[in-house]
Amino acid sequence: MKHIRFKNILLTAIICLSITCSIQAQFGYGFAVTNNIYNRYTNPENPDVDTYNSAGSFLLNLGIGPKIWLGGEDFSFSAEGQGMISFLGLAAKDYKGLGMSAFPVMGKLNFGGLSGLNKEGKFGFSIGGGLQWSRTELYGLRDSFAEQGITRDWFKTYVGEIGYGFGLSGFTAHAIVRYGYNPDTKANTFNFGLQYDFNLPKLKEITDPASEL
Repeated sequence: MKHIRFKNILLTAIICLSITCSIQAQFGYGFAVTNNIYNRYTNPENPDVDTYNSAGSFLLNLGIGPKIWLGGEDFSFSAEGQGMISFLGLAAKDYKGLGMSAFPVMGKLNFGGLSGLNKEGKFGFSIGGGLQWSRTELYGLRDSFAEQGITRDWFKTYVGEIGYGFGLSGFTAHAIVRYGYNPDTKANTFNFGLQYDFNLPKLKEITDPASEL
């Protein structure tokens, strides 16, 4: 019931903010690129198997996906989805396999320089929430663990994220921290790194020769 209430509250907030932003609002579309410094995913609990459920990955964690904005220069609402892969993710405690992946889908409130619609460079912050589907041991489990009945499937967490950084004319660069948890399965996720947003209509404004006339 808790996650149902959470989704209802989030949906209501998104609808209200979208209506508010639509008054004299600007619209933008583009994509987001993520280079995470550290990811850690913990699989759902399995009482039938006594094994280490987590895996982590440093540095080589990349993501990309579409993003849209609606709002103004100082505030906007955005929606984004990314596909992320951690090529060298593993469980250091008992190596089972290699690789991790995730698909976060989020709505965000963006303030100041992170609005994605501003013309002047300045700092700003963002807060957001949504869902993330994650998987560890992406490239397959070792046979010795598979024989014990251990499986690695996609699992869902409810995520919250905060970000802080700099934005200018459709481009932003900011640090993000995202945490996810699922009360039904006890699964959790943690992502920390850098994200770069590209609002294509705004970027075109500063490269279009006509804008210099």
